Amino acid sequence: MKATITPTIDKYPRSMRIVHWLRALLIFGQIWAGWTMVSLPDKVPAKFDLFYPFHKSFGILILILAFTQLALRARTVLPKPPASLPRSEAALSKVVHTTIYVLLILVPLAGYAMSSSFTQSDGVFFFGLYLPELLPKNDKAFEVYRLIHRVLAYSLLALVVLHILGALKHRFVDRDKANDVLQRMV
Repeated sequence: MKATITPTIDKYPRSMRIVHWLRALLIFGQIWAGWTMVSLPDKVPAKFDLFYPFHKSFGILILILAFTQLALRARTVLPKPPASLPRSEAALSKVVHTTIYVLLILVPLAGYAMSSSFTQSDGVFFFGLYLPELLPKNDKAFEVYRLIHRVLAYSLLALVVLHILGALKHRFVDRDKANDVLQRMV
């Protein structure tokens, strides 16, 4: 009887790497835009004419990219964690990655709910299209969605920082170079 050998995969597929880095760039842009727009006085026209509409557009784009990446993951054989990676770090990595994906869906949905429910909102703008507002206008609900959006966005930021620090630790601190997971995503 012949033994079958399962090939090892050393890198994520190009499509997943492109979506990963594009999404990372968009997330950092969204964080900057979010901080900038809320700090601008209301009398600055760019706040409502530029920042808010494009923050909404890029938020929806991040949501689309998250679903795209999940679809790619579902139909792709992915690299396994390095065998030399401590079990606790492999488990933490799985939790962080899973939570990041959940937040990549929930943060834009909370933003959509916030924008959709605000009585003074002009809608959910997506690069020239206005998406249907599925929630009733209600400023009390808006306040709840705004808090949820903010808390989840900061949680996402914290996990992204942890993700980056983990990749850098494996690359520059670990003695076993087999743990360098960054090379699989570049």
